Amino acid sequence: MTSPDRLAPLPRRRLIKAGLAFSGAAVTATALSAPSAAAAPDTRSRGVRGELAELAELERHHGARLGVYARNVRTGATVAHRAGERFAMCSTFKAFAAAAVLREKAGRASLDRVVHYPPHDILPNSPRTEENQATGMTVADLCAAAIQYSDNAAGNLLLREIGGPAGLTRLYRSLGDRVSRLDRWEPELNTAIPGDPRDTTTPEAVAGSLERLTLGGALADADRERLVAWLKGNTTSAARFRAGLPREWGVADKTGTGSYATANDIGVAWTTRRTPLVLAVLTDKSTADAPVDESLIADAARIVARTLAPGE
Repeated sequence: MTSPDRLAPLPRRRLIKAGLAFSGAAVTATALSAPSAAAAPDTRSRGVRGELAELAELERHHGARLGVYARNVRTGATVAHRAGERFAMCSTFKAFAAAAVLREKAGRASLDRVVHYPPHDILPNSPRTEENQATGMTVADLCAAAIQYSDNAAGNLLLREIGGPAGLTRLYRSLGDRVSRLDRWEPELNTAIPGDPRDTTTPEAVAGSLERLTLGGALADADRERLVAWLKGNTTSAARFRAGLPREWGVADKTGTGSYATANDIGVAWTTRRTPLVLAVLTDKSTADAPVDESLIADAARIVARTLAPGE
């Protein structure tokens, strides 16, 4: 199944194949042969031997590179696999763009301001902005559209509100995130060319930034609640986190999809005991037009849930 935020593949230069390395403090290094995973400076994995072996097996089975970082906020326990490697963030940036708007547009009046945009601003996969082009949309509605429908035009309109890609990078830096960066606009930011540092993050960095916004003090209480409500209303992850996590859990998340089978999901899940888990699962492959494999994300989320919150 193709995610609603999936863009048509763009032509890319061929990736030079390289070996995939898997290493970890708790696991003996094992060479993998997944054709999509290029060796990178940081191939950390840590945690319990069993779940790390399962994550490595997922990579082998799906022929993909898999980056995972998850943390049980109550216990502090973590699962991390390739958590320091860079992946294209794709549409996950939209959650942070909405957060930046909330920080910069203090007061409900600013969120209620109507933004008008010409027809040429409409991009592929812009369902909400397209249907409201004649009347325009409020800033708040643009935030909801960007997060819940991965509306690409809405994402660009939010970037205009905060000073473009550089403005979003400033948000990351203000959160203590020295890794995540946005360099381009929709749809170019989805090229996901292996080795290109533009528009990338790491599982650990993006999870930490999301935790500060959704569970920490980076936003005022009302703004944090608004952001979480938008994330809980996401419609694009039925085959990703929401397929892999227990149905009884609450989920607030944002997906992203691009070329090289890039498929991401980042979010917060609350167990039946209201324990929050912060999760980031980022994936890609070596071929520009390879089909997206959402089940890889669902399977990784299932492993994380079983490991960090057994019995919850």
